[in-house]
Amino acid sequence: MAISFSNAFAGHDKTLEFRSARAAVLANNIANADTPNYKARDISFDSLLSDESNKLKLAGTNSRHMAGEGVAGEPEGLLYRNANQPSLDGNTVDMQREQAEYAQNSMQFDTSFMFLDRKISGMKKALIGN
Repeated sequence: MAISFSNAFAGHDKTLEFRSARAAVLANNIANADTPNYKARDISFDSLLSDESNKLKLAGTNSRHMAGEGVAGEPEGLLYRNANQPSLDGNTVDMQREQAEYAQNSMQFDTSFMFLDRKISGMKKALIGN
């Protein structure tokens, strides 16, 4: 009987990938808090897991049109965040909110890692027979 790791991990591996990508986006927001006209970004878990067939595609009527894809190197599902109180220089980063989101994301990463670790430990015990 073959083991399906995608079913065995119950999505905790995908959650860790999402939390890692979100930590990078939030850290980028914090690093650019003083950059004029920088727009804060965030990732939605739903948009990351959404089906590719449900996304709108831009129609190109000419071979020289650019594809309506995301920027290379950016994770899928990257969204702009609305500022609660926009600054005069056009920057939408709210440091308190970004730090709170980063801390919450870090705790959720640790929790998902703990669940995944327990899943793997349970599988090892089942294989060894302890």
